[in-house]
Amino acid sequence: MRPVLFSLGPLQIHTLGFFIALGAAAGISLTVREARRLGLNEEKVLNLLLWTLLGGILGARLGYVLVYQPGYYLSHPLAVLRLDQGGLSIHGGILGGLAVALGYTRRHALPFWPLADAAAPGLILAQAIGRTGCDVFGVPMARPWPWGVMVGGTLVHPVQVYEFLLDYFLFYVLWRRRTKVSFPGQLFLSYVIGFATVRGVVEFFRANPVVYGPFTVAHVASAAFILVALVLWRYLATGRAPAAAGQPTVPQEAEAEPAWLAPVATLSLAVTSLLLFYLVR
Repeated sequence: MRPVLFSLGPLQIHTLGFFIALGAAAGISLTVREARRLGLNEEKVLNLLLWTLLGGILGARLGYVLVYQPGYYLSHPLAVLRLDQGGLSIHGGILGGLAVALGYTRRHALPFWPLADAAAPGLILAQAIGRTGCDVFGVPMARPWPWGVMVGGTLVHPVQVYEFLLDYFLFYVLWRRRTKVSFPGQLFLSYVIGFATVRGVVEFFRANPVVYGPFTVAHVASAAFILVALVLWRYLATGRAPAAAGQPTVPQEAEAEPAWLAPVATLSLAVTSLLLFYLVR
């Protein structure tokens, strides 16, 4: 996609920044809705989300700088501030957001795991929308598949498309599962495992620093995410994690909605992202 989506006089609206902001707004709105269903304090939840968003952006930038191009940024330290030039790590963003969320919930006596469950569908929805505006393409195609895109005269894999389509599917799964969790934290850990799996699959079509054979640093990070999530799953499923006093630990019933609404809405979002990706170029 083109780097600048549109201009308002001297102000340039960058495509990636626009879609990240759009995804963040959608994710925050959905999470506040889920927090209301769980009986959580909406004002505190909104404050938490805003701080978490900031932590996520900082973590995403720091992760990219330290892992992908440390030499360049060591020589050009001021370039670290140039977010308009891209360079964000989704794994770093998740870790940065988690660090802020853990600190905030601890300080304000909020239940971390129910909140994490409330945020899970909104998180992956935000990632899907944000990925629509990403300008990082994949490796050259071995065959001229019709969905490929030309970049610098080379037909490459549109890894953004692969990822946001899988993200939308994961969003649908999490949305349907949100009232059927067996323990606090289950939905969030499902998100972590699902996202890490999605990124691990898509990573085979991306060009990132290789660790061994076809496996990159993002594969290693995704595998670590899955391993930690599985350990936490086993721990939380046994009921050994302490529950916050006075806070709900079992999801309340969601408002009744037509059975067709979730799949139609998810499909509509996916089609919209596809159209925007291929038309806004």
